[in-house]
Parts: sequence; structure tokens; C-alpha cells
Amino acid sequence: MLVDVNATPAWAYTGGCPFDPARPVVVFVHGAQHDHSVWILQSRYLAHHGYSVLAVDLPGHGRSTGPALGSIEAIADWLLALLDAAGVARATLVGHSMGALVALEAAARAPTRIERVALVGIAFPMKVSDALLAAARDDEPRALDLINFWSHSTINPRPGCPAPGFSVFVQNRRVMERQRPGVLINDFTACNAYAGGFAAADALACPALFVLGQRDSMTPPRQARELIDRCRASAAAAGLPAPRRVEAPDCGHVIMSERPDALLAALRDFLAAPVVA
Repeated sequence: MLVDVNATPAWAYTGGCPFDPARPVVVFVHGAQHDHSVWILQSRYLAHHGYSVLAVDLPGHGRSTGPALGSIEAIADWLLALLDAAGVARATLVGHSMGALVALEAAARAPTRIERVALVGIAFPMKVSDALLAAARDDEPRALDLINFWSHSTINPRPGCPAPGFSVFVQNRRVMERQRPGVLINDFTACNAYAGGFAAADALACPALFVLGQRDSMTPPRQARELIDRCRASAAAAGLPAPRRVEAPDCGHVIMSERPDALLAALRDFLAAPVVA
């Protein structure tokens, strides 16, 4: 469906069901050079099992118009404005990679609006190597090759065909190829510059779930340790459940497609758990 956010149309996939903000709402936020379609398996399941779903295309991505926003903070503000435009009082946020930083920042900025936050493939700081930044700026096809190679587990046989006619590896490359020129360097620059992750974790006032890929070369699990520790401390201070940590075995960065069942199971358990300790 289309939602006017700050007078600019934004696209959000509703999982094949009419959107009803009176039901429990789950908002999915994609990462750099992606769009709503990376969440198709998880979002569609939840939409047909008791939840209202918004899998958004961030500005300048997918079917959403306008320029891509240049900072994690700006995207977080946009996401909260989208909740207002869609008539959502409270929501669970599920973010991947760059989208996980956005979800964390939004949850810290609007503690009364966010019921839970699930952070998939997150690291902080989320620094991008100089070589990859240069490729994103000067040779985007080369950058897409590098990202796609590093985003999948080395143990997953390439091209990663779990069923006839389906290729995890090729599918991810095509999603990246259909984004607008310049989006990749914009997104990477935003991730690289974001400095508020620890402060956001310290201010978090809702339950948190971390889903990490055991063989993730883009955001290795070790780079989420301090973030998890800080979320654990803020949860204890607020009387909330300790953050959950799920590590998908033999899985790279694109957890949504490499280990879709493991991610869905983690989300289902998280959504069903009590909000208070």
C-alpha cells in the first residue's frame, strides 16, 4: 500500500492482507541497497497469523519516491513519521543491517511507540571498509559483486538453490541491481557515519531480540557483543526481559533468505513472549 509520509508517497507491503492498525503491528525495515521484498517470507507469514504488517521501502528504494535519506537518524525520524501516517500507535520494529540501526535508533527516540525491537544482522559500529566505499562510489557493479559474495555463508553451496527455480545468491543480486544509482554509496555512508548505537542501546526501553549469522562476514556476531551487553544493562534497569540472542548456524548476512525458518521461529517466539520481565 502507499502511505504519504511528509507529503511524499512511500510503499509498504502488507503481506497480502488488508492493513489494520488495530491489530498488533510489525514493521520490517530493510538494509542498504535492499527493499521490502527481502522480508517476503517472514512478513507474509505474520500477516496471515494475527499481525498487521508493514514491510517498508525506505525513501529512494524500491517503490518509494523521493531521495534516499543520508543518515540513520533521518531514516529513524522518517520511520516514526510513517507510523503516524499509517495510524499506528505502537509497533514492533524488525530491522536488518542498516535497517537494524534504524530500528534501534527509532526505538530509543520514541520509547512509548515501540513495543519490541528485533535486530537482524546488526553490528556497531557498522563501519564500511575504504575499499568497499570506493567501489560503491566508483564501480557499483564491482561493489555489488563483493557484497553478494560476502553476504552468503561459505558453507552454503553457490548459487544456493534450496529448490528448483530458486537461487538465494542470484535473488539477492537482482534485488540490489534494481535499486537506483547512488543509493548504495548513500546507504553505506550513513552506516559508516552513524555514531549513536551505544547511546540508543543505553536508552532502550523495550524488549530486544538479536538474530545473527554465525558466518556473517559483513556484520560478524562478535561486533554485536557490546551492543547486546548495553541492551542487557538497560533492560535490567527498566525491569524488562534480558535481550534474546539467536545465532543462525552456517549462515551469512542475508539471514532472511539463507535461514528463513530459523529467523521466523525466533520472531514468533519473541512476539509471543511477555513484554515485562
